[in-house]
Amino acid sequence: MIVRREATTQISACQGEHPGRRLTAFPLALLFMAALLSWGCKSEQTKPLSPARVHGITREMMRASAGFGKQPGDLASRLQFDGTHADRVDHLFVVLPAGASEQTQRESVARLIQSLDRIATSNHLTRDQGTSSGALLRLDYRSAGAITNSVHIIVPRAAHAASRDTPRQGEKNGTARLAIILDDLGSDRAAADAIFALPYPLTISVLPNQAHSVEIAEQAHRRGYEVLLHLPMQSVGNETPEAQELHPGMPADDIPVLFEQMIESVPNATGVNNHQGSEATADPALMEELMPVLQKWNLFYVDSRTTAATVAYDTAQRLGVRSAFRNVPFLDDVREVSAVRKQIELALGGAKEKREAIAIGHPHPATLEALSEVLPQAEARGVHLVYASDLVH
Repeated sequence: MIVRREATTQISACQGEHPGRRLTAFPLALLFMAALLSWGCKSEQTKPLSPARVHGITREMMRASAGFGKQPGDLASRLQFDGTHADRVDHLFVVLPAGASEQTQRESVARLIQSLDRIATSNHLTRDQGTSSGALLRLDYRSAGAITNSVHIIVPRAAHAASRDTPRQGEKNGTARLAIILDDLGSDRAAADAIFALPYPLTISVLPNQAHSVEIAEQAHRRGYEVLLHLPMQSVGNETPEAQELHPGMPADDIPVLFEQMIESVPNATGVNNHQGSEATADPALMEELMPVLQKWNLFYVDSRTTAATVAYDTAQRLGVRSAFRNVPFLDDVREVSAVRKQIELALGGAKEKREAIAIGHPHPATLEALSEVLPQAEARGVHLVYASDLVH
């Protein structure tokens, strides 16, 4: 009976038989309904987005960015989000025009970010704090905690050029500095595109007179990477020689002519490092003929150190050519992700020990995968990533 009375009282209240209770039941019901609606809205917002929806957001962002890129190739996207793999997100690349003042660049970046954020907000995305390395600014947008869209804003490096008399980033606070050079670009456009997906201040070394040498060098420069001429030189071992290369005993007058032919196919190169060259860099006469040519072109030299017998760096220093040399092991003698990862760890350790380090690798899939895994941790581990030009003396 007691249970029945309680049940009756509850039912009567719901049916409105008690006027006093009827006045409070209605607003409570509204609050309850509002809570349900609010929960429903939140559930809808936190529900994972479909790949089609994310791709649509990327296209919206691309249309909003159209006024910021001035040349073909300034805007590019990769629709990779699949909703399953955390490392597969949509990428948008926006290259700002070169030659603008620093103030103009800052204003353009601010306007672009505002446009992107409006689209993100309308689609219930949140944005992480931007991360920058060299000329590259990366913005990650999330839905339900997962990154869906990554926007890479590239400010051409000329706008970031600092006076040599100004302390470079990392010098003031004593942070170790590491430059990573990726060699052998020029024949494979897909390999270059894979590098361009890495938003770090990498140095790209391009072989001359390859099918895509000019195109890759121009794109790399405009996307904020540093460009080197990967100068072919004769080796001692069994490596396949290039059609044209510097070699001991060649007539001195041929060196500047051959060099000019090569440098013309690698526009925007700021320096040189040797391709192979275990025999050429060990020849004092050849190196003494080469260095004045580099000086004439206002280029620095990085000795890849493909032989312990090299005299290239010492010759460059003696003749007043800005120079440096690889001082940690090559990254990818073994083309496996785990092996490359260990070599990158050695490079980070070498940078912290020596305060400055130059590492060299190649655009192999294993190398690029390992770099994408390890480089995001570099700054937190006290190693600042820089261009090769930041480490020449």
